[in-house]
Amino acid sequence: MDFCQILSAKQKALQINLDNKIYGSFAEIGAGQEVAREFFRAGGAAGTVAKTMSAYDMQISDAIYGVETSGRYVSQGRLHTMLETEFTKMYKRLKDQREEGTKFFCFADTVAAKSYSGRGECHGWLGVRFQHQAGAAPSDLIIHVNMLDQENLQQQEAIGFLGVNMIHSCFYNSNDSSHLVSSLMDNLSASRLRIDMIDVKGPAFDGVDPRILSLELVKRKFTSAVMFDENGKVVQIKDYLYRKPLVVLRGSFRPPTKGNVDALKVGRELLCTSEKCENVVTLSEISMSKLLSRSSSIDNADFLARVDLLAKIKQKVLITNFASYFELNQFLQPIAKNQIAFITNTYNLNEILNIKHYEDTSFGILGGLGELFGLNTKLYLYPCADDNDAKNRLSFADVTYDKSLEFLVKYLRENKLIVDLEGYDHEASGIWSRTVIEMISSGESGWEKMLPEEVVELVKSNNLFKN
Repeated sequence: MDFCQILSAKQKALQINLDNKIYGSFAEIGAGQEVAREFFRAGGAAGTVAKTMSAYDMQISDAIYGVETSGRYVSQGRLHTMLETEFTKMYKRLKDQREEGTKFFCFADTVAAKSYSGRGECHGWLGVRFQHQAGAAPSDLIIHVNMLDQENLQQQEAIGFLGVNMIHSCFYNSNDSSHLVSSLMDNLSASRLRIDMIDVKGPAFDGVDPRILSLELVKRKFTSAVMFDENGKVVQIKDYLYRKPLVVLRGSFRPPTKGNVDALKVGRELLCTSEKCENVVTLSEISMSKLLSRSSSIDNADFLARVDLLAKIKQKVLITNFASYFELNQFLQPIAKNQIAFITNTYNLNEILNIKHYEDTSFGILGGLGELFGLNTKLYLYPCADDNDAKNRLSFADVTYDKSLEFLVKYLRENKLIVDLEGYDHEASGIWSRTVIEMISSGESGWEKMLPEEVVELVKSNNLFKN
C-alpha cells in the first residue's frame, strides 16, 4: 500500500525556497502578509521572494490597481487585476535578469478577515498566476474561501497555510486534478475554512476540466455546494444568488426531462406573481449525499454530463451534499435573503412529512419543518404520475402523513406554505427520468419525445446513459 506524506506548510515553503528556478511576488490585502511570512519563516526566502506588498488604504489600492467597477475590494475582479498587474510588472522587470530556466509566479489575495468590531462576513479571493515551464504562457489558479475561525489571528494562520498549499500545488500537482484539490486543505480542516469555488486556466491545466475540480470540493466535503451558470461555467454562489428570489428543483436530472422544464416554468410563473420576474433565478439542484453515504467513488463524468445537459436548456445547476430540503434551505436562505420556492411532488412531500426521518435528530419533525419553512420558504407541489397508474396525477390530496400532524399540515396549507402548482403540462408531468434511462439502456424507441430537443441531441451525440 502506498502512503502519501502530507508536508507541513513550512516544509512546502522550504521546498519551493530551495528550488532556484521558482521566483515570484506576493500581494496580500486583508489578513496580514501571512503567505509571504510562511516563506520567510521557512528560511532561504531570498531565492524565491522578489517582492511582497499590501495596499490596505483604498486610495492607495485604487492608485495601483484602478477603481473597481463593482465598488467591492474583496472580489474576483479585484483579484484578477492584482494578478495581472503584479505578474506583468515583475515579469517585465526580471525576465532578462534571472537565470535561464526561471519559472515566475505571482500570489495575490484580497481578504475580509475578522475585524475588531467582529461584524461582517469573513471570506476571501486567492489566486496564483504562474509559469509551469520556463518561458511558458502564465496559468491561473483561483479560489474563493469562507473563513470560519473565530479569531483574526487564527484566520491569518489559515490563509497562510492555504496560500502555501496553492503555490506548492501549482508547481507540483497541476497535472493531477484529484491531488491538486486534496492538497489545498493540507494542515487545514473544513471547520476552519470552506473552499466554495475553484477555477483554473492556462497551459499548465491543459486537459483539466475546472468543473471536475469543483466536484472534488463537494466529494471531499471541503464545501457543501458548488454552482455552474447557464453556460456550464463555475461561478461563486453568493455573488450569483445574493438577494435573489429562487425557484429550486431537486432531482437527478439524469437526464433532464420535459417534466423538469415544465415544473421550473410554472414554478417561476407563480413566484413572479409576488416578486419582480427579472430577479427570479431558477436552480436545478443535484445532491451527492446518497452516493457519498454509499461509496467514496463517484463518477465525475456522469455529473458533468448532467451539467452539460442542463446548460443546453440554459439552466443553472447547484451540486451539493445536502441530504434534506431543510439543510439546503438553511444553506440558501442566508445567501438569497429572499423568497425561496422548492418545487416538489407528492412522493417527496410524503418523505418530508415522515416522522421516522426525524427520530435520530435532536430537533424532531417540528424543528426540521421549522428549518425548512422559516420566514421566506414555500413548497410548490408539482403533480406527478402515480407509480401504480401512469395516467393518474398525484396532488396534495394524495399526500400521506401521520394523523398527529393533521393540524400542523393544515397550518402549512392555510398559510400557503405548501402550494399547488397550476397551469402545468399534463403529459410532461408524467415523465420520470428513470423511465427514460430504462428506455435508452434497453434500446427502446420513443424516449426522445420525453426530453427537450437540445437534450436529445446531446444524449445522442455523446452516446450517454447506455450502460
